[in-house]
Amino acid sequence: MTTDSRSTLLRWIFLAPTMLGVGLFVLVPIVGSLVLAFFRWDIITSPRFVGLQNFTDLAADSTVAVSFLNTAVFVVVAVAAQLAIAMLLAVLVQSRMPAWLRVFFRSTFFFPLVLSAASVSILMKYLFNESYGVINWALSLVGIPAVPWLTSPQWAMVVVIAVYVWQNFGFSFLLFIGGLAAVPQEVYEAGAIDGATGWRRFRHLTLPLVSPTVLVASVMAIISALQVFDQPYVLTRGGPGDSTRTVVMVIYESAFRELEFGRASAIGLVLMVLIMLVTAAQFRLARRFVFYQ
Repeated sequence: MTTDSRSTLLRWIFLAPTMLGVGLFVLVPIVGSLVLAFFRWDIITSPRFVGLQNFTDLAADSTVAVSFLNTAVFVVVAVAAQLAIAMLLAVLVQSRMPAWLRVFFRSTFFFPLVLSAASVSILMKYLFNESYGVINWALSLVGIPAVPWLTSPQWAMVVVIAVYVWQNFGFSFLLFIGGLAAVPQEVYEAGAIDGATGWRRFRHLTLPLVSPTVLVASVMAIISALQVFDQPYVLTRGGPGDSTRTVVMVIYESAFRELEFGRASAIGLVLMVLIMLVTAAQFRLARRFVFYQ
């Protein structure tokens, strides 16, 4: 065996475990879900081919419609808040401050992301409890009556979004830190000569120069938000009513509570297509708003 053949064989040997894992735990479930979308199956009985019936049933399903609407509202508000907070904090941290303090803030803001979403949501559920939660206790000290954070349709989504943003903005924050660090200081010096300071400096210099990073952060944030599950499931179980029920929650309930795997697969396929369309639209718009040095 020649040296090139040995090198090729060695590469395939190292790649084999990863390729096997991806095939078994990613590709096979994806293909299986696509096939199941055209069947009725409850595990107990044999699968029955129904064609597009699962998809036509979704069009008349009010629960699915509400879940997509809730998810859309969640994505718009949560992603906007996440990116805005991450950008603001990144700009502040990148301003003149001691290096040790900068490292401290980076670690602090990223820390919530390494925690389990379920454990964070359980903790937040206690904090926002109407009867004995710390939040309402603190409000009572200044004379504000208890707020039904998790039992009111108006407040439940606000709490879910707040918990999600608090836990996930750290990733966008680190991306923006990297983008800001790559901006040449000469650009700011030239802008200062032309009178670009404060908001004008951020609007006309910083934002265009980090626009590729903003694109990456927004794409990843939207994809993640469209698949939100842990926070609404643990905090509110989708309630009150269906006010915080998301698409992935309906997929979970259809598959593992109602044993309607065909319906769950159909909803999952619709969500996958939606994610692809939204991502494609973002890259399409990026041609006008993203600037590369």
